Amino acid sequence: MAAPLLQLTGIGLTFGGTPLLEGVDLMVSAGERLCLVGRNGSGKSTLLKIAAGLVEADSGTVVRKPDATIRYLPQEPDFSGFGDVASYVEAGLGAGDDSNAARLLLEQVGLRGDADPSALSGGEARRAALVRVLAPQPDILLLDEPTNHLDLPAIEWLEGELAARRGALVLISHDRRFLTNLSRVTVWLDRGRARRSERGFGAFEAWRDDVLAEEERDLHRLDRKIVAEEHWMRYGVTARRKRNVRRVAELQALRQTRRDTRRAAGSVAMAAAEAERSGTLVIEARGLAKRYGAEPVVADFSIRIQRGDRIGIVGPNGSGKTTLLGLLTGALTPDAGTVRLGANLEMASLEQRRDSLNPDWTVKEALTGGHGDTVMVGGKPKHVVGYMRDFLFSPEQARTPLRVLSGGERGRLMLARALARPSNLLMLDEPTNDLDLETLDVLEEMLGDYAGTVLLISHDRDFLDRVVDTVIVPDGGGRWLAYAGGYSDMLIQRGDDVRRKDVRTAARKTAAAAAPQQPKPVPAKAPRRKLSFNEKHALETLPDRIAALEAGIARLQAVLADTTLYARDRAAFDDASAAITAAQTELASAEERWLELELLRDEIEKS
Repeated sequence: MAAPLLQLTGIGLTFGGTPLLEGVDLMVSAGERLCLVGRNGSGKSTLLKIAAGLVEADSGTVVRKPDATIRYLPQEPDFSGFGDVASYVEAGLGAGDDSNAARLLLEQVGLRGDADPSALSGGEARRAALVRVLAPQPDILLLDEPTNHLDLPAIEWLEGELAARRGALVLISHDRRFLTNLSRVTVWLDRGRARRSERGFGAFEAWRDDVLAEEERDLHRLDRKIVAEEHWMRYGVTARRKRNVRRVAELQALRQTRRDTRRAAGSVAMAAAEAERSGTLVIEARGLAKRYGAEPVVADFSIRIQRGDRIGIVGPNGSGKTTLLGLLTGALTPDAGTVRLGANLEMASLEQRRDSLNPDWTVKEALTGGHGDTVMVGGKPKHVVGYMRDFLFSPEQARTPLRVLSGGERGRLMLARALARPSNLLMLDEPTNDLDLETLDVLEEMLGDYAGTVLLISHDRDFLDRVVDTVIVPDGGGRWLAYAGGYSDMLIQRGDDVRRKDVRTAARKTAAAAAPQQPKPVPAKAPRRKLSFNEKHALETLPDRIAALEAGIARLQAVLADTTLYARDRAAFDDASAAITAAQTELASAEERWLELELLRDEIEKS
């Protein structure tokens, strides 16, 4: 088997107190697609920086293949010292790299090379940073939250670009759909340790739950053993002295093991403070219009929103999502049209910008408004430390300035502020930014149990599918259309993604305006689409093929689980490794084809 391109062995790192990383191993081979997952603060970004050579570990070794090229995408790109975007991007190229590739990628993401980096928006800065690491075609891409600040069209473009590349990937992301579509191996950082699964992120959550359940069973058995030994100490010390001394030492060792056990971090105790029920009609909008300059942002938009509805607003950056949300809630005045708000509405909102709070405030001041030690949660006082614990902040962080909090911690703090206020209408602008997967799970459950109405803007496709029952998307020229269901349901009804449909609609309108007006011919009725024989056969046989591939992969994983195989039979190890890679590739292709045919059959049956 070929040597790995990158290998980290026994990595240890401590920033005072509990070690952040303890004996962590990470191996990346050519063409491998690996996702790095874990709670906020578990050390994912730090481990990626160690792999990139930006941070030095306290212990362990880092071995990089000498001729392998590595590029690292940080969460916050640094544009200092660069006069334009082109010079920033070209600084990431190696001696033999083609600068034309960088210019082509800049065009694809809609950026000008002569643009001033200091004037870029968050999404534009992220696209420039992506071009810098993608253009050299490196052997290994280390990507830390690559979808942050990107809109849905950009995320889908990036997903396709990465899927087509042959180099190795190491991904950190909170976007489930992105990780599921791209990863083939999962490394879970938890309490300083790393666990590796030879399956993609789609299988991670079930695997994680099994591991945690087994840990709880082991801990329970340890507790029972300690109780039994303590009972012997009190009532059974009648044997020989040597045996007594040995058992006393064993009991002390058991107690030390119990003290040293690092339990899994708890879950966020997230609950929205609910006000009295609103009226059945929450918002009624008729003929809304809003323009900035010559371009219409919203044109002739009407909708009725009732109590309990979950509305998601999606679209490219700059399409007017936040403007539409402001019009619907009365925060902005429309140029035309009317908005009627229902009776007894109590609104609470979460801003998109996490840096809108004073960075010199402490966590306590941000939650209490700088007054006293209590937070008003649902109109009732609660001690600030208790409320902080609900959102996984330690008591010691009460006096921590906001400027030193991580992105995930700032996200949890903003949620804590928003959810403390009694409401029956929640307005959430990009609520998933920087949240870890476990906190996302709790947020989804909370929104599912929330009795009021939810309006949210998000670029997280999986989150939209799990939470909303209606999706509003732009259709060009300021027009917005509402589709029943989640994001995937919208794509099926729309027949395309958000970006291409928007561009195609605008092109049709431009062509229609330029063409001379002629009588419209009556279109002939198109013949109804049917599944071909091959498509029907594939639909019937693919499930069995998928099951057989999964069984074969499981058998090969059992073979490779033998830690002595490599030393005992190198040829068998290489054959099994090659076979499992081929089987996983075939499985991904079969699953994709089956899903494509199922969607086609569903569309035909509805037509």
